[in-house]
Amino acid sequence: MSVSTEGLQLRSGSRWLSEWVELLSSMRFAISLLTVICIASVIGTVVKQHEPANNYVNQFGPFWADVFATASLFSVYSAWWFLLILAFLVVSTSLCIARTTPKIFADFKVFKEGIREQSLKAFPHRAESALAEQAEGAAHRIGQQLLSSGWKVRLQARQTPTGEGWMVAAKAGAANKLGYIAAHSAIVMICIGGLLDGNLMVKAQMWFNGKEPFSGGGLIADVPAQHRLSPSNPTFRGNLLVTEGTTGGTAILPQPTGVLLQDLPFSVELKKFIVEYHENGMPKLFASDIVIHDHETGEQKPARVEVNHPAQHRGINIYQSSFDDGGSRVKLQARALTRPTRPFEVEGTIGSSTPLSNGEDQLVLEYTGLRVINVENFSSDASLQSADVRRVDLRNAIESRLGAGNKTVTERVLRNVGPSITYKLRDAAGQAVEYHNYMLPIDIDGARMYLLGLRETPSESFRYLRIPADENDSMDGFLRLRAALDDPAMRAEAVRRYSVEAVEGGRAELADALAASATRALELFAGAEPVDLPDGVSNGMGQTRVVGGLQAVSAFLESNVPPEERERASDVLVRILNGTLFELAQLSRQADGLPPLARNEATQQFMTTSVMSLSDSFFYPAPMTFQLVDFDHVQASVFQVARAPGQSIVYLGCLLLTIGIFAMLYVRDRRLWVWISPDTDGSARATMALSSNRKTMEVDQEFDLLKRQLLKVTT
Repeated sequence: MSVSTEGLQLRSGSRWLSEWVELLSSMRFAISLLTVICIASVIGTVVKQHEPANNYVNQFGPFWADVFATASLFSVYSAWWFLLILAFLVVSTSLCIARTTPKIFADFKVFKEGIREQSLKAFPHRAESALAEQAEGAAHRIGQQLLSSGWKVRLQARQTPTGEGWMVAAKAGAANKLGYIAAHSAIVMICIGGLLDGNLMVKAQMWFNGKEPFSGGGLIADVPAQHRLSPSNPTFRGNLLVTEGTTGGTAILPQPTGVLLQDLPFSVELKKFIVEYHENGMPKLFASDIVIHDHETGEQKPARVEVNHPAQHRGINIYQSSFDDGGSRVKLQARALTRPTRPFEVEGTIGSSTPLSNGEDQLVLEYTGLRVINVENFSSDASLQSADVRRVDLRNAIESRLGAGNKTVTERVLRNVGPSITYKLRDAAGQAVEYHNYMLPIDIDGARMYLLGLRETPSESFRYLRIPADENDSMDGFLRLRAALDDPAMRAEAVRRYSVEAVEGGRAELADALAASATRALELFAGAEPVDLPDGVSNGMGQTRVVGGLQAVSAFLESNVPPEERERASDVLVRILNGTLFELAQLSRQADGLPPLARNEATQQFMTTSVMSLSDSFFYPAPMTFQLVDFDHVQASVFQVARAPGQSIVYLGCLLLTIGIFAMLYVRDRRLWVWISPDTDGSARATMALSSNRKTMEVDQEFDLLKRQLLKVTT
């Protein structure tokens, strides 16, 4: 039986209806729908789904973000057009099965024993041989041999001019056609399961039951009923965040324009969230000890939820999805960075905010995140790369080992560098800059550094200001030097000391000349003397005036020194600047009653990194940085709760798909005919032919074996 790509042909009814039925039931239409679904799935895999709208605007721009949102590309699997295509695929494939299945079952009973002898000679696998036995006996012998080998056999007697001839018709591998039914039925079952477990039921309640996404704020208990789904909702999948020691019973279902609240028939109490780590700081276990409180019976059911080991109650699965901060208490110390500010401490909880004011500027400090474990990659060929301990990056793990030949497998040196705090400083206009500061210094290139990160938008990566740690492993030494750099009196004293020490013999005229050069270099570096760039020239950030840092010294040289003398002049100025800054560091320590810095390699490394950090600090947008001093960590567990009635249907469909594909690929549908015609001397002559739905070497080998067994052919 050959499978046709045409659909059902209605014998009656209008032509329009007949054409539509033929199209829907045709294999070509089903394959086209399956292709579109595959393309949509690729889009849903490449484009991150259900992200905040601002992330898409930052990634694609306002115009394309709006176009993609209109096409529901940010929520492909719950888009109306995707669900509609799935529904059409179910109908089309079901009609294909209904059209083909009767023909397949009818073909099971057909042996085609009426085939003519002349037709057998047209088969590619054919053989002829003389038999030293009568036709009837040969027919029964061949039939028995085929039956013992698993073939189904039918014998047919025919009258010929030389006597009674026999046709032996046999077939094997009929399960190949059952594989076709199983595979196509599996597609229908998987699509039905996807429709049931997808967003279709939620969409239906929004279309026909008056449910609307909620886009406001406030307490969950105060959200009106039109934004809530009933506990009897047949299918849903949402997130439930529960803080340690608290109880939650309302899941959040993200929607393109807001969220829907799903009331559960039970509440989940989080007793304890457990995280266990490997020696390198990567997690090896996420688990939540919970108690399920049933609203109807009052039953209290303790359970543990681990990754890939969900708990279940009332047909709802509770998965360990992630973890988050549950309102940790943090204490931060404000340290002056770009201009003198008295240090002070602030306290708050993650998710809250604190207003700040110096009388003129009004800022709001928003505590956005606390991470107790920070696993970073310290491999020799990689920059500092953060590894999020809340997830397993399977894609990155696979791509690091597979792909093009130019990819190499490099060892990742992972290390836990301790806690970090993330906060935002929002000005009076509502503009905010996000900061990410590590609590402890980190070993980078042989030096201990405090990392102060910042970014203007969530789509950007953090850029880090590196501050060297002093001999006490704190940033006090750098901050003293930064404050001294802003003090004109201390700058003048540092210049005086440097010029006196650098000029041998106390020659006043040389000391005065050196002091003038040192004063100019230090004033440029400290930002006391801004430098205007030539017309039409900017510093790469759209600025035509440079204030402070090595960039100011460089701009001064470009504006005032001929090109052929710049290299020599820059070397002289840098040496003078380094010497002056060293004296400034000694003055800052003297003012705090500390012993002077020793002239050794450690001091040289500290001063070298300090110069670079001082230069970079002029780009830091805030006058202060907030260092994490202490915290009281409170964790929250993020569960995914799902009622999935289509799950069993999908599993059964996957099983049928496996069986069907195996049957179609590895079971060969074969038919065998042996025509035995009698001779006048009482012997017989046999003509054998074999057909198969697949031309393989195994078919050739099987035919050679049948020739030897049935026809006694030795070659």
